[in-house]
Amino acid sequence: MNTSKPRIGIIGTGAIGGFYGLMLARAGFDVHFLLRSEFDAVNAQGLRIDSALHGTLQMPVQAYADAADMPTCDWLLVGAKTTSNAALAPLIARVAAADGKVVLLQNGLGVEEQLRPLLPDNLHLLGGLCFICVNREAPGVIRHQALGAVNLGYHSGPALDATARQAIAEAGAELFRAAGIDSQAMANLDHARWQKLVWNVPYNGLSVLLKASTTPLMADPDSRELIQALMAEVVQGANACGHELPQGYAEHLFAVTEKMPDYWPSMYHDFAHRRPLELEVIYAEPLARAREAGCSLPRIEALYRALGFIDRSNLKQVQ
Repeated sequence: MNTSKPRIGIIGTGAIGGFYGLMLARAGFDVHFLLRSEFDAVNAQGLRIDSALHGTLQMPVQAYADAADMPTCDWLLVGAKTTSNAALAPLIARVAAADGKVVLLQNGLGVEEQLRPLLPDNLHLLGGLCFICVNREAPGVIRHQALGAVNLGYHSGPALDATARQAIAEAGAELFRAAGIDSQAMANLDHARWQKLVWNVPYNGLSVLLKASTTPLMADPDSRELIQALMAEVVQGANACGHELPQGYAEHLFAVTEKMPDYWPSMYHDFAHRRPLELEVIYAEPLARAREAGCSLPRIEALYRALGFIDRSNLKQVQ
């Protein structure tokens, strides 16, 4: 292990945190994993990734059931769902070094704005946009089907000028590149999050509403048309909010998805395991921002309302 490299903490060792954390550990970084229900399994057998790109990777890892037992970390990668951010804030504050960098590897819009007031002012807060097909298969076992890039943007913290902020985002991207992961520093985090919504809004929601993975969604003419219409509304909302997306970006993502292996988006896994759906950050916040800019997104609004009904009904069954 190269101790001269930054110490990295993983808060939320699910599919996302486990994948990127293990890739960084394999590259020689000092990585520490915080777990809850899977601690015993991971502490005993390590983490395993079954990857279509990298083969099978299995390593013992530095695992913890309690943040109080973790060393302070220079970088914290938060892979937990946005629905648990308020509860995670004290753990982040406990584990982060004095000049710590906190990267939210989470979907949606407004996640940094929600967490920022709960964190100490000395911490740097960044957003990370993960373009990856990955899911948890069993305790400590992660299946990686395709892609893997992660792009970083600075949100807030003690770095006050644009040059310093971009340098921190670039330093974060360099960590991932050192682990063999494509990564770029984004100058405008909100712009990058709107770009990610072009995929997340249709595929996450429709996987739950129609109980279908990407291959059948792309094969049916009606669902194809609905996906394209939802994508177009996201682009419309982004443009209204001052984030003009690249020409043909939605068409590019649509074509990429056609070539992907069959994939169940993360929201479907949350639904199947009766966990709260990330509706506020993927749907409610973009809708609110578009509405404030004078832009109506009726298809996304309808999808959001339908998912809200499904989510509430689903959660009642576990109460």
